[in-house]
Amino acid sequence: MKKINISRKNLSIPYMIYMVCFVVAPLAVLLFYSFTDSDGKITFHNFINFFTDGNTLGTLLYSVVVALITTLVCLIIAYPVAFILAKGHIKNKTILLMIFIMPMWINFTLRITALKEILTFFEKNLAYFPFVNTIIGMTYDFLPFMILPIYTVLINIDDCYMEAGLDLGADKVQAFMKIILPMSKAGIISGVTMVFLPAMTNYVILDMLYNSTYIMGSLIGSYFSAYDWHNGSMISIILLTIIIIVTVLSTDSNHKEERL
Repeated sequence: MKKINISRKNLSIPYMIYMVCFVVAPLAVLLFYSFTDSDGKITFHNFINFFTDGNTLGTLLYSVVVALITTLVCLIIAYPVAFILAKGHIKNKTILLMIFIMPMWINFTLRITALKEILTFFEKNLAYFPFVNTIIGMTYDFLPFMILPIYTVLINIDDCYMEAGLDLGADKVQAFMKIILPMSKAGIISGVTMVFLPAMTNYVILDMLYNSTYIMGSLIGSYFSAYDWHNGSMISIILLTIIIIVTVLSTDSNHKEERL
């Protein structure tokens, strides 16, 4: 019986086909529509109009503000929770961690609908505090994505580092600020990346919580709904560029930390 020789190159063929069909090809379509007009001619007016229009720049700024505040609130809540779960002398840590992860298993629409009913009970009319409700909704949705990477890093930091800092004369606050916090920077960067970028585009939460303000995701949706593939693709490329820049910066920062 002839032995079948399967090489790594052969094993990579299905992956390469998948990448070409579902990553490269769609990206090529977006690039084509981004740099063409309705007549199919190459043009840069789509990008020029975006960066010279006060409305679109205002949407971009609003999206960044929402994403920044959401990320900051998630970080303020997530780090203490992750630290207590990782370093606290608590029984059944796994069960507590599961409580924070379980909302991720529930349908997104059901989660936000439940939150909407709770906010309506307290506020009576969600239209009074649209921005605050948006931050609450974003935080509720993305908080597990901030907790998990920080927890994963903290759980792998040996307690001997903290003990060594205390033995050398530092108090608990100093030992935490100079040892634990810098060592957990990789988890913080990962969590910030996982929260900031989706928060810029998740317009469903705004719609469900009665926030009529556009963010970048809303703008893309409105263009494609109007069959304006050129402007919709152009904004998608801008967001993709932002994602690449943030990812590269966070990766470089992690590499610098590892070298140190």
